[in-house]
Order: sequence, then structure tokens, then C-alpha cells
Amino acid sequence: MENSTQVKLFYLFGLQETFNNKSVYFTLSLITYLLIITVNLTLIITIIQQKGLHEPMYIFLCSLCVNGLYGTAGFYPKFLLDLQSDVQGISYGGCLTQTYVIYTSVMCEMSTLTVMSYDRYVAICRPLLYHTIYNNIMTLNRVCILICVIWLYSFAKSIKTLTLTIRLGLCVNVIDKVYCDNYLVVKLACSTSDTTVNKIYGLCGIVLSVPVPLITIVLSYIKILTICLNSSIETRQKAFSTCSPHLASLLNFSFGCFLTLLQSRFDSPMRNVPTVLHTFLSVYYLMLLYKLLLLLFNLKKKVN
Repeated sequence: MENSTQVKLFYLFGLQETFNNKSVYFTLSLITYLLIITVNLTLIITIIQQKGLHEPMYIFLCSLCVNGLYGTAGFYPKFLLDLQSDVQGISYGGCLTQTYVIYTSVMCEMSTLTVMSYDRYVAICRPLLYHTIYNNIMTLNRVCILICVIWLYSFAKSIKTLTLTIRLGLCVNVIDKVYCDNYLVVKLACSTSDTTVNKIYGLCGIVLSVPVPLITIVLSYIKILTICLNSSIETRQKAFSTCSPHLASLLNFSFGCFLTLLQSRFDSPMRNVPTVLHTFLSVYYLMLLYKLLLLLFNLKKKVN
């Protein structure tokens, strides 16, 4: 087996057609990143300071905000630096680190959204049970423990993914994307026979990380919708108020993950897409501003 250390540096070719407008893209990206940081920190501080928000839903929301800061920190600083550079390169170790941060962030996001959907299901469909669970089972400490389990699972799974990648010998060092993607790195392997395990594990990981949680979330919201259709207008409005930010986050994030998966795993559907649009779609799920503004709006209503 060839030693993977033969590749010391990767070149990211996702920005090749943006050279004429780099200053514009840099300004927009910087503003977006600063807004993401501001909104996330605002939400985190508000939830910590307001004792009335020390409920499972808002603790999970706080975890999402921390994850948002963590995930975007793995992308935006390097992306902004590349927009100011003539050559977009990243070291082998830096590439693995960026991949690890983004992957753990994605898994943590989806896992947390899944738990939040079940929380909304119990709160709306079985309010008496929710009251009992909230007071006797889902205490603040136990919610924090559950969040830690979600994070630890995400970290452990990503370590296994990268362990399989590190063993590969790489013969090419060009990644056609603006950031490092594990599957694109795997495709650079000298021998395709060595990547079989990576592909199988990656496919299983995708199924467990996206479709399975999505099925759980969809089932939860089908139950919620069924209850709402048979309830009063006031109950419907309350359910919509508490669920809409979560649904918006879920749809936004799932759509972004689908686009990223389509780009990484299936080349044919994206061949005729303009490079600038291709680049935007590849980072769509990392641009969390729309989701955060909705969450901030919902939190503001709760505080008021």
C-alpha cells in the first residue's frame, strides 16, 4: 500500500472562476460570517440569561447555536483567506481537520434536530406526558448529558471516517471544491480497490446520518399535523409558532445536505451547472443565516 504522506498539499479549484469578483465575494462572505457569529452568540447568551428559557427545546437550540459556531469556524476563515489569495491550497493535515469539523457539525446538527422534533411531538401531542417527563425525567442536567452524547457520537463517527481515509495512498492533489470533502479525497486514491471499504462505510454513514433521522422527524411531524388538524385554531397557531423555526432549520439544512451529496457523489447532474452556482450550492448548508434569523425571531417572541 502506498503511503498517503506522498501528498503534502491539496489545491482547491472551486474558486477558479471567481477571480474577477473576489472582493465582492469576500465582502459578502465576511458579512455573512459576522452575522452568523452575532446571531449565534445572541441566542446563546439570551438562553443562558433567561431562566424561562431553561427548557429542553431551548437547551437544544443553544446546542445548535454552539454547533453553528463550530461548523462555520471550520469553513469561513479558510474560505475568506482563499478569496484573498492567488493560490488556494491547504495542507494534508489541514484538509483532514476541516473535513472532521464539517462532518461532525453536520452529524451533530441532524441528530439535534431529530431530538428536537421528538420533543415537539411529545409537547404538542402528549402534553401531560411532556409535563411529567420535563419535571421528572428530562431535567436540565439530563438534557445536557443527552447533548454531550450527541456530540461524542458525532466526534467518534467522524474519527472512524478519517481513519479509513488516512490509510489511503493518494496520487492526485487537486480537489474541485472550495473546501475539503472526505469523499473527494477518497477519489484521489491511487488504487480504487483500496477505497471499497471507504465507500461502503461512507454510504452506511450517510444513511444513518440523514435518511434515518429524517424519517423520524417526518413521522413526528405527521403526528403533530394530525393533532393540529383536529384541534382549535389557537392550538394550531401555537403549534405553528413553536414548530416553524425547527421546520425551517430542517428543510434548509436537509436541502443543503442533499445538494452537497449530489455534487460529491454524482458528477453527471452537476456538469452543466455554472461554476459560481456550483460553488454556492456546495456551501449552501454552511450558510446558516436564514435559519438563525428565524430562530432569533421565535426566541424574541418567547422572551416577550
